[in-house]
Amino acid sequence: MTDTLWRQIKDEVVQASAEEPSLSGYFHAAVLSHPSLESALAYALASLLGNQVVSALALHQVIEEGFAADATIGQKMRRDLMAHFDRDPACNRRYIPLLYFKGFHALQAHRIGHWLWQQGRRNMALYLQGRVSEIFAVDIHPAVIIGGGLMIDHATGIVIGETAVIDEDVSMLHGVTLGGTGHERGDRHPKIKRGVLIAVGAKILGNITVGEGAKIGAGSLVLKSVDPHTTVAGVPAVAVGKLHSIPALDMDQTLTEG
Repeated sequence: MTDTLWRQIKDEVVQASAEEPSLSGYFHAAVLSHPSLESALAYALASLLGNQVVSALALHQVIEEGFAADATIGQKMRRDLMAHFDRDPACNRRYIPLLYFKGFHALQAHRIGHWLWQQGRRNMALYLQGRVSEIFAVDIHPAVIIGGGLMIDHATGIVIGETAVIDEDVSMLHGVTLGGTGHERGDRHPKIKRGVLIAVGAKILGNITVGEGAKIGAGSLVLKSVDPHTTVAGVPAVAVGKLHSIPALDMDQTLTEG
């Protein structure tokens, strides 16, 4: 079956190689020499995360094993990549997240780490989490459940705790925390529903729910559940408006629609 997205990426990279011949070797190694998008991504992640402790070759094998064992990883990855292309005005070609966006890289490494966690390979999952935190400044516990179509823009300073759940088609920006409120155990982290936008620097703490299509204003501290299609802002956050759009898709961080 034809993989349309992968063909589009390769076509774009051929054009990019013609535009910047000095990068033609890199483009060949990173994209054009690979048989699939999963293979290219495994190469990219292993190259970025490998070190003298666990080599790039060893990580590459683990990542490819995950893609081969669970087809939903690749399916969600494609939705994540297209979320960047559709929502980020700085992303005008499909290959850009694959090669350059650390939010996309960190999320895909998490997806492999989550698969490892589910397989009982928790030491490797935690090792991968640590490397992602060190290299990308993104700390997502491997137990976190994340749906497809997540865009993490810029990504620096993202922290997501163990029992958080993120639904499909969510967008968040750098400096966001989905955390607990103390040293309690058990289910203690936020649940983010479909279509939510979490703006720059927002902190959402505790086992609370952010309803479908809600918007969390920049720099807000959210300590209580948020109703669907509601904008909240402030410290602590309070409701400041209602929404008729899907904020995760619009990427409008202002506090009023339009």
